[in-house]
Amino acid sequence: MMPMDGTAGVRGSRMVDEALLNDVAAIEAADPGGMLRATASAGAQVRESAALAAEANFSGLGEEGRPRAVVVAGQGTAARTGDLLATVAGVRCPVPVITHRSTGVPGWVGAGDVVIAVSASGRSPEALGAADAAARRGARLVAIGPADSQLQSVAERARAPFIAVPRRAPARASIWALSVPVLLAARALGLVKVNEADFAETAARLDADADRCRPTAESFVNPAKSLALDLAGSIPIVWGSSPLATVAARRFSDTLSSNARYPALSDALGEAGRGAVGLLDGVFGALAETGRDIFADPDEGADEPAHTRLRVVLLRDGGIDDEHRDDNEPAAVEERRAEAVAALAEARGIRVSTITAEGGSALERLASLVAVPDFTSIYLAMAHGLDPMAVPAVEEMKQRSQQP
Repeated sequence: MMPMDGTAGVRGSRMVDEALLNDVAAIEAADPGGMLRATASAGAQVRESAALAAEANFSGLGEEGRPRAVVVAGQGTAARTGDLLATVAGVRCPVPVITHRSTGVPGWVGAGDVVIAVSASGRSPEALGAADAAARRGARLVAIGPADSQLQSVAERARAPFIAVPRRAPARASIWALSVPVLLAARALGLVKVNEADFAETAARLDADADRCRPTAESFVNPAKSLALDLAGSIPIVWGSSPLATVAARRFSDTLSSNARYPALSDALGEAGRGAVGLLDGVFGALAETGRDIFADPDEGADEPAHTRLRVVLLRDGGIDDEHRDDNEPAAVEERRAEAVAALAEARGIRVSTITAEGGSALERLASLVAVPDFTSIYLAMAHGLDPMAVPAVEEMKQRSQQP
């Protein structure tokens, strides 16, 4: 897709339609499914889900005392809610929080455990299988999904709490609608310290970031558009400086893959230092400029764009508190590690983008690391002429995977 003025902008090694991102009418046309609107509803999702979950009866959930473990069961975005719960609960959470992405539940789950089954559609095999298995094994069950869904039926048969959330498509645009009930269920169990003020501040943060990333804000003042152009034509590698930031990094990798169709790597910065940082020295890193075929005609391809390179995105959580910090991982270590990686990358000619968490609570800081990247993945899709809502390969895989 060529820009409206007939010229192409170039960021990285691939042609992108930079002008489209500053043309509101073109943006609207490039987003027929309304992915930008769905993403901008994040703050409203927090408020709505908090209100809906407040109507659920969690009284029986905590009567049996503290569980042995909490299993959050689902797939895709639903499973990310388990990762989010674990990081908000922090390293001092008195019981393990485990994300389970397969059908059923782990073999050790029994009457002393809690299973939270999550599904944006209410019909995912992973959530349904987990809810059914939890009921059969006598585990306490909480189910989260759309009203009048198969998941609600399973919960009603088990006489378990069910939190209805609005049905949205695609599921990846519903992370906040699904996460808030998970957090409130965990609060009823005494596992997390989140209050109404935390939800209100998180919703306000998401609203503010949605305004900063709105379609009418031009790329030089819009952080999501600017980051999308910086990532264009690169292989993004997203590292989080803390457990909280790592959850946000993995979320960014998810949306880059699904919305923008970009291959992306993500991990904790500490893990990167034990191996993955070696990518900086590879053919997409320091060797990228000399990555040309040595047998190729030197006169051919002279006008081709530069070799594809890595682009490092650092998500930093400088405001992490003692509740969420590993005693063996002081803040100074995290900061030095982030500075070291940035220096290593830049010394190899690899550009680095940094997003730093803001806010008081863990939930608000996490939101501040998720919001801009969510919008970035959408604008990056548009810049390449892709509909960020529709992912044909996903639908085709579902069809091909169905039993005859």
